[in-house]
Amino acid sequence: MEIDFEAITGYQRYKLMASLIVPRPIALVTTLGEDGIVNAAPFSMFNMLGEEPPIIMISINRLADGTLKDTAVNIPREREFVVHLADEAIAQQMHRCGERFAADVSELDQVGFTALASSRVKPPRIEQAPVAFECALWETLETPSRHIFIGKVLMLHVRDELVDLDAWRVRLEHYFPVGRFGASDYITTRDRFQM
Repeated sequence: MEIDFEAITGYQRYKLMASLIVPRPIALVTTLGEDGIVNAAPFSMFNMLGEEPPIIMISINRLADGTLKDTAVNIPREREFVVHLADEAIAQQMHRCGERFAADVSELDQVGFTALASSRVKPPRIEQAPVAFECALWETLETPSRHIFIGKVLMLHVRDELVDLDAWRVRLEHYFPVGRFGASDYITTRDRFQM
């Protein structure tokens, strides 16, 4: 089967790409609204881009009416954000942060997350998340359908048992992130093998 991407709609391309390029890590991003309200939202078009400088990328689609999601409004204004990785323990709460709440309502309060002060940026981090990257905005790209934010990682917060600082290795036996598998499907990372 061959599918000419120039002959199909953007929505059709999205459906195919988002279900074939899997599993995708999920960035649970906290930002600050103009009024200081903490916003939290999950995005599965996310990944690391490099270590020197340490940069990560999140891609945020426009809403159906062409407006921007709160995260896409907050990042360019504040130029700071925190990217968390969700594990099995907080998967349901992470998913609920994707619901549409009013801009003056904090998703953290709605889903039962606890905000902790970040070390280098204003947006707080989420206490329950196993991993949090404090980021400063490095660069922004815009397409007709998306805003792509590249953040430089300034600080990493990680659960104590997850990193062996002598070997600089993540203790994967303690780390069980969830990923996006297309549509409403998510996956765990328990089925592992070595090569």
